[in-house]
Amino acid sequence: MNNKNPNNKTREKEIELIPVIIQDSSTNEVLMFAFMSKESLGKSIKTGMTYFWSRSRKEIWHKGETSGNIQKIKEIKYDCDSDALLVKVDQTGNACHTGNKSCFYNDLNIKNANSGEKTDFKKLKFITYNNENNYSSEVSKEINILDELYNVVDSRIKEKSDNSYTYSLHKKGLDEIVKKIGEESTEIILASKHQSKKRVVYEIADLIYHLIVLMVEKKITLDEVFSELKSRRK
Repeated sequence: MNNKNPNNKTREKEIELIPVIIQDSSTNEVLMFAFMSKESLGKSIKTGMTYFWSRSRKEIWHKGETSGNIQKIKEIKYDCDSDALLVKVDQTGNACHTGNKSCFYNDLNIKNANSGEKTDFKKLKFITYNNENNYSSEVSKEINILDELYNVVDSRIKEKSDNSYTYSLHKKGLDEIVKKIGEESTEIILASKHQSKKRVVYEIADLIYHLIVLMVEKKITLDEVFSELKSRRK
């Protein structure tokens, strides 16, 4: 996968983050969940606008920079354990990249809990802890990397970022996306016959990325693909 954004910088492998809940200052509606680094929190306080840390892109991002859906900070609180922030904002437009006002628009079915019917947790992403009771971030990250990649591709297209390779591919249309999938498939075949294992892994990652671009383009979810794979198990 080629990174076409020249503004991206190499970041340290480990960074201190704090979870942040964003709440509408007028309605108290919970709008979104994200993480801030010390640097992005400092920028948020200095500018009065929200800046977050993207775990997928490994960089600070300014909410609304490309979409215009900015958040003007009215108040910042932290919890009793000092390990989470509540930020009240004036929200311009929608907070969620899906076009919804709030990111919390999915309902977990709890109506039949007393009947003994089990609630389906398959769509939820649980955090893994190690024996020292710390986040096992690498394990969690590896498990959810496809979800993260899918969400990044989806957001790049919806935000219409001109310096995004993903969005430029989307603008060229389905024919160009399918063409790239064909090219990447050929590169896997050639690498498998003539190059190192490391190169084959690189080409496979390229193909997976372009397949996810196609999935987003055709509105195919990862769950649909996973369900199809599960149905083939014997």
